[in-house]
Amino acid sequence: MNWLLVLLGGALGAPLRYLTDRALRRRFGPHFPWGTFAVNVAGCLALGLLTGAAAAGAASSDLRLFVGTGLCGALTTYSTFSYETLRLTEEGAPLLGAANVAGTLATGIAAAFAGAAAAGALWG
Repeated sequence: MNWLLVLLGGALGAPLRYLTDRALRRRFGPHFPWGTFAVNVAGCLALGLLTGAAAAGAASSDLRLFVGTGLCGALTTYSTFSYETLRLTEEGAPLLGAANVAGTLATGIAAAFAGAAAAGALWG
């Protein structure tokens, strides 16, 4: 049963990542990887919420597998983040590459803390 929860979460997260990237690329253009940035930050927020809910006893192990491992595992992407940062640097935009790294890390960590704090306020 555990593998099925992970599979279902991944089946939701992967197309969500693809559609988010397409929508943001269409809206803002291909010069900065806004889609990857957005899904990684959203995944950090979701995992923060899930972690806070789990700490408060409000998230079952099934929910953690579905959302944390499946959905967030397929939604977020470290490899694409790394590749897009390398691509920015190789294409002559090292400052955008550095901004991608700093922005993703800072915003992702802030989102995880915000998610955990929100979960604590809701279920703590």
